[in-house]
Amino acid sequence: MTYEQIAAVDLGSNSFRMQIGRVVEDQIYPLDTLKDMVRLASGLTPEKYLDEVSQQRALETLCCFGERLRGFQPEAVRAVATNTLRVAKNAKEFIPKAEAALGFPIEVIAGREEARLIYIGSAHSLPPVSHKRLVIDIGGGSTEFIIGRKYDPLLLESLFFGCVSYTLRFFPDGKVDKKRFVEAEVSAAREIQTIAQDFHRVGWTEAVASSGTARAIVDLCELNGLNPEGQSGITRAGLERLRALIIRAGSAADLKLIGLRTDRLPVFPGGIAIMSAIFSELKVERIAYSEGALRLGVLYDLLGRFHHHDKRDTTVKQFMRRYQVDSKQAERVERVALAALSQMVDIEAMEQEGDVRFLRWASALHEVGISIAHGGFHKHGAYIVGYADMPGFSKTDQESLAFLILGQRGKLDKLPSRPVGDPLWRLVLCIRLASIFCRSRDDQPLPTYSLKSFEGGFQIELPADWLQTNPLSASALGDEVFVWRRIGMTFKIKRRSGSMVAVA
Repeated sequence: MTYEQIAAVDLGSNSFRMQIGRVVEDQIYPLDTLKDMVRLASGLTPEKYLDEVSQQRALETLCCFGERLRGFQPEAVRAVATNTLRVAKNAKEFIPKAEAALGFPIEVIAGREEARLIYIGSAHSLPPVSHKRLVIDIGGGSTEFIIGRKYDPLLLESLFFGCVSYTLRFFPDGKVDKKRFVEAEVSAAREIQTIAQDFHRVGWTEAVASSGTARAIVDLCELNGLNPEGQSGITRAGLERLRALIIRAGSAADLKLIGLRTDRLPVFPGGIAIMSAIFSELKVERIAYSEGALRLGVLYDLLGRFHHHDKRDTTVKQFMRRYQVDSKQAERVERVALAALSQMVDIEAMEQEGDVRFLRWASALHEVGISIAHGGFHKHGAYIVGYADMPGFSKTDQESLAFLILGQRGKLDKLPSRPVGDPLWRLVLCIRLASIFCRSRDDQPLPTYSLKSFEGGFQIELPADWLQTNPLSASALGDEVFVWRRIGMTFKIKRRSGSMVAVA
């Protein structure tokens, strides 16, 4: 299904942004934007908890965004959260409140997934070229580095520093002097050194930067004649002059330059220091500016899903190859699991699309852990999909996928606690039944069975003669009764003999 309008919400560490785009075939045209300098990262305590004041600022902004998004279908909106909500220890308590304010689900995305989306956004806002580009995005709490060609990222990294965190760390009172500035530059340079060799090895022809910090520096260099004559963007000479000016001024507030916006002042010193370190360590001479950033990348990634180019499908296929998954067995498990689900819900219904996708992905990846060890392979597989970089998947997506893979066998009380009515339990049942029925790893015909769900549990009805002639499967199904009981749910087995039905 396609939509005439789609929306992206970016819960950044410095600002919250929303962009609505009009979809015309495979292109997105900007229709409306909203932005608020929430400075979420400034609300992180030394113990990495998000304080109440910053939470309230965020919720007020999300309420405004939510008003603008009224009437949008859930599938037409994607909201992503970045570094601050990646590291905040109370993020899981805050996100449900944020989702209620916005009216849509919020995904916390990993650093490399953020980098991938930033590159997609930048690539779609720049003229098409055949050479490789380096894209840099200095955010509030993290900085992303990507090398790509056309629309394909080739090398992705996300480093744990940004304009908000560095300004708070090195310029907490707003004062800027040479000693503090050098300390900030050295700290950033030390982090960039960890990726510099790989980036130089891959190489690039053109460097571009996106987002607020880059835009502010570009404006100051161009409007105040800091660049060499005839050069645009950020040049090494222009940045060095800007660096000298802010040190001489003693603070961003006292920097008297054309085009310096007041909303950028509180985080500007950290941003300049990081950009200076980037020029130094990556040996860049000039950086152009790209209008496209994370939110535009989110829009195009969302559009790809509507056109059946879901990056998550590609990632699953890559993982199957990397971990040498038995594709025939994965197909068997998927077929049986979906058949089981179809007895409980209408899998063709739009509201079931998400569950069907996750059951397909879990079936495809249920044996990735065998590449580590056969014993406890479901635990190894859950760890892999829970912690690996999986382009296209949010952290929440990966947690759900890991839940299904871990739950495919063994005890259920080892799984993270979820309410009895959570739809994931239904998917867990489907993949567990598929694992039992497909244990022989062949295409033997399955018994004719019926499956239904009810409040607090499930019931399966099977031919009595099949249970008698398949004692291994019958024993495994019998174990399910006790496994589900341990988590407070019910699993009933009915034996069908002709017209007679017996309940176990």
